[in-house]
Amino acid sequence: MNVTEDYQRYFSYSFNYSFDNGTSGNGTTGGFQSPFPPVMDKAINGITIIILFITMISLGCTMEINKIKQHIVRPSGVGIAVVAQFGIMPLTAFCLAKILQLGSIEAITVLICGCCPGGNLSNIFALALQGDMNLSIVMTTCSTVLALGAMPLLLYLYCQGFSGLENAVPYTGIFIALIMTLVPCAVGIAINHWVPRYSQIITKAGLSILLIATVAIGVMCGITLGSTVWIVLSPQILAVGFLMPFIGYLLGYTMSMIFKQNGPCRRTIAMETGCQNIQLCSAILKVAFPPEVIGPLFLFPLIYIVFQGAEALLLIFFFRMYQRFKPSTEDPIKTAEYVAVDNTVEVVKVS
Repeated sequence: MNVTEDYQRYFSYSFNYSFDNGTSGNGTTGGFQSPFPPVMDKAINGITIIILFITMISLGCTMEINKIKQHIVRPSGVGIAVVAQFGIMPLTAFCLAKILQLGSIEAITVLICGCCPGGNLSNIFALALQGDMNLSIVMTTCSTVLALGAMPLLLYLYCQGFSGLENAVPYTGIFIALIMTLVPCAVGIAINHWVPRYSQIITKAGLSILLIATVAIGVMCGITLGSTVWIVLSPQILAVGFLMPFIGYLLGYTMSMIFKQNGPCRRTIAMETGCQNIQLCSAILKVAFPPEVIGPLFLFPLIYIVFQGAEALLLIFFFRMYQRFKPSTEDPIKTAEYVAVDNTVEVVKVS
């Protein structure tokens, strides 16, 4: 059976699926047959939720209340970043879904990814680009909190542009998933505030568990789905995975230039705009949607994160090369440090 036959077999259903009762408009169950046995489906759901919890606790452990207050008092950078996050990325997802003529379930998958708040990978990338780390962490925090209202609203608005999607979004499931991000994030902030000595331990342990859990999901999906996983790797989906983060990085940097932010802030806002919370997106697609509807497309966030990371690493490489080979504009005589030794002056360091 080739990929085309797989696609027809697994996606030949009416999207007039009622998310309330699990049946289609004519009272029958949707034509997509879940590829997962019930036990494995529950296991993947559980692991997905665990990954989300661990990620958000680790993210909370990097946040400091005092630094958050400083940026709230001067919110210009955060304001620009929030506008970029919830303005650029959802619009980009909508335009790509329209231009590439994605199907209904593919479009809603891409829209959910585009409407997600910023992810914690942006903090790592901002650090590698010598960005403003305080701004990066505060931006991730603010976008996560604001997503509670912004994400359902944006999904409602953009779904109006697709026939059949007006009532297809499971808002209750998305709201629950967003709450699931805020609670562990608050726990992480509390740990970092009251017992900061445990923050680094939790963050490192969380990263290890995250990697193991991700590999476990990949293995289970590979064994169960087999060749049907290539449905997710259609040219249109790959194009979305490549273009969305790239456009986010580019337009985020451009917007910060328009508002005259300094270099570190520009690089930070670019990373925050292009990096989505993939763990939240995976949890929504896997838990909020019935497997008869979402099918293998819940793996789309894995495709996105590959392109998101690869493009960010490429930008980091070019930035480091620029830093290394750019001509020096400093006068060594002016930047030399001197020390007096026995009434003589010696140069001890030249920067």
